[in-house]
Amino acid sequence: MPRVGILQSGDQGLSNPLPLARLLGEAARGAPPNEEPSMQYLLLIYEDESVYGPEMTGEAVNQVVAKHMAFHQAVGAKRLGGAGLKNTSTATTVRIGADGKQSLHDGPFAETKEQLGGFYLVEADDLDEAIAIAKQVPVYATGSIEVRPLMGQGERKGD
Repeated sequence: MPRVGILQSGDQGLSNPLPLARLLGEAARGAPPNEEPSMQYLLLIYEDESVYGPEMTGEAVNQVVAKHMAFHQAVGAKRLGGAGLKNTSTATTVRIGADGKQSLHDGPFAETKEQLGGFYLVEADDLDEAIAIAKQVPVYATGSIEVRPLMGQGERKGD
């Protein structure tokens, strides 16, 4: 069973493990006071997972993995981490009602045409740069990349 909890320094939770300070941003690392710190964005990759098959093996997977490896090289140090996700059939959803009652459900809670298939954590100077990076994220056929800034970064340029 996978470990669930808060990432701590030394955790291997992302495909590119980083110290906790890196995940918290420049403020935690002590960016120089006159230097505008960059922001961190989560790029959420949505695709129709059926193109990869139930076991996520085969030519479609091989092709998209090769594209992601090229993306890693192109983006370089702007990519702080990321990972692909197993099919939604492996998901478990914890649903919390208005009364606080919790229930467990196999699979994702919502039925959609596209499923969350992976993510990247990137560092960018502003939303425009994060969008430019997101436009480079490969998908096999069709899909979308949602760009969301992390909370707790304060007001930065482009906000």
